[in-house]
Amino acid sequence: MQRELLRTTYHYDLPEELIAQTPVEPRDSSRLLCFNRKPEKVQDLHFYDIYNFLNEGDVLVINNTRVLPARLFGFKHTGAKIEILLQKRVDLTHWEVIAKPFKRLDVGTEIVFNENISAVVTNKATYGSCVIEFRYNLEKTFEEHLMEIGTVPLPPYIREKLKDRERYQTVYAKVEGSSAAPTAGLHFTKELLDRLKDKGVEICEVLLHVGLGTFRPVKEDN
Repeated sequence: MQRELLRTTYHYDLPEELIAQTPVEPRDSSRLLCFNRKPEKVQDLHFYDIYNFLNEGDVLVINNTRVLPARLFGFKHTGAKIEILLQKRVDLTHWEVIAKPFKRLDVGTEIVFNENISAVVTNKATYGSCVIEFRYNLEKTFEEHLMEIGTVPLPPYIREKLKDRERYQTVYAKVEGSSAAPTAGLHFTKELLDRLKDKGVEICEVLLHVGLGTFRPVKEDN
């Protein structure tokens, strides 16, 4: 009984028609639900109203990570299509990745992305993870190749193609390394941040790269 309760704690139904497929403009006009504990009251607001809840002397911590175009599509020599999601850089040429379909890959399998860049599987782990070594034309950096072949990995419930890569970056994104955006920060605009600074709110930056685990469902019982 206890295990069943823990398993269902995070489960709820969310109708697909209520999931926005494209971002609203401007960013801070997205909706904001506010729950006041004393007195207990729920307010349906807009994100720019967050200005009224932060006061002089408060500290707002923002994550200045920048999202990589970490979703890649390549082919085996057989023509089979392979999807790669970059997770963590090991060194200059090796990356930990999630590969689909995982069962079609063996150590030594080559994945070709275009005539200038390919990869070879060097190690296989569990849950679809493996390590691959990128091999590419040295006339360009790996990052330049990645910008050409990569796309931004969106959450699985977003089916619309992202027209503007920058829309999945926060306005304060600086250091590339994330496979997914720190989504809570996507609603801030530069103007809203400036207003908060003028109000006396201290804004501190941290760097915390976000992995693809943010998209995965909760599997643990406790």
